[in-house]
Amino acid sequence: MDEKNQRLLDLLQANAREATSSLARKLNLSRTAVHERIAKLEAEGVICGYTVRLDKEYEKKRISAQVMIEINPKLNKQVETALRRIDEVRSLYTINGQYDFIALIRAETTEQIDEVLDHIGEIEGIEKTMSSIVLSTKFER
Repeated sequence: MDEKNQRLLDLLQANAREATSSLARKLNLSRTAVHERIAKLEAEGVICGYTVRLDKEYEKKRISAQVMIEINPKLNKQVETALRRIDEVRSLYTINGQYDFIALIRAETTEQIDEVLDHIGEIEGIEKTMSSIVLSTKFER
């Protein structure tokens, strides 16, 4: 990974829809070179997809929560599969310490968050949860 590719990735993460010509100017490369670099990064699996970033005002209206999850280690895969099926679970991380996972969930209302938490608590293999509602986001990268 050279410096130009890293800078290209940074620019694409900030705005994946930025025009190739604009990226080329910022990187001091030709449009063709930028296009080839993107194609190579995709072929190598470094870039595996593109996503939508939502407006901050829209996101402020949604509710986020972090759920610490302690599981029965013998049912790890089963729990992961069950959590993957819940649309409101946006990401799942393994962690060390008393809890095994942190799930980040998003929903439109506190009632929906409550329903998701109930659903998570019913999953076989989950021993204990502790949740926290996110009050505000100071910054995100």
